[in-house]
Amino acid sequence: MCLIHVIYIPAIAIDYKVGKGLVLELNRFSAVNKYRVERWCYLHHLKLAAWLIRCWIYLIHNSYVPYTCEIGEGTVFGYKGIGLVIHSDSKIGKNCVIGTNVTIGGGTSGCHHRIEEFDKIRQHVPVIGNGVSIATGAKILGPIVIGENAVIGANAVVLCDIPRNTVWGGVPARQIGERELLED
Repeated sequence: MCLIHVIYIPAIAIDYKVGKGLVLELNRFSAVNKYRVERWCYLHHLKLAAWLIRCWIYLIHNSYVPYTCEIGEGTVFGYKGIGLVIHSDSKIGKNCVIGTNVTIGGGTSGCHHRIEEFDKIRQHVPVIGNGVSIATGAKILGPIVIGENAVIGANAVVLCDIPRNTVWGGVPARQIGERELLED
């Protein structure tokens, strides 16, 4: 015996099985996939929809990934983005890997180590280059720039600019190595 469950909403009849399947399918998305939908809504002046998706990301993933930040194509979040906090003005490059419980936020930087070539792209919040890997629990704070292909270790606290192709770790973060890239 097959029962069809129908929920009646004013002027709309929704098949319960289809609605449940849609919700389950959308929950398979990671926070970054939901961010992409949220960002699309924002850019197309659907701010209420963008706000609702941002709330959904917060509820499901315990993450704050605002539609006003810029995240490049190919960037992924570890474990669907659990515990991620990103400042609303931050810029994250393409093909980055960001672990769980990472904070990318504003504030004042206590470091005087500035890389001059980054001055033209520096903002009041972190700017992360392409191909950067950020491990679980890292904190990236202040008006700093992370160069391309840099690696930031687990639980590192980054307060200074990071040159490209370097490996950083510790509290506060300091350079612990260089990254060699393989030629294609």
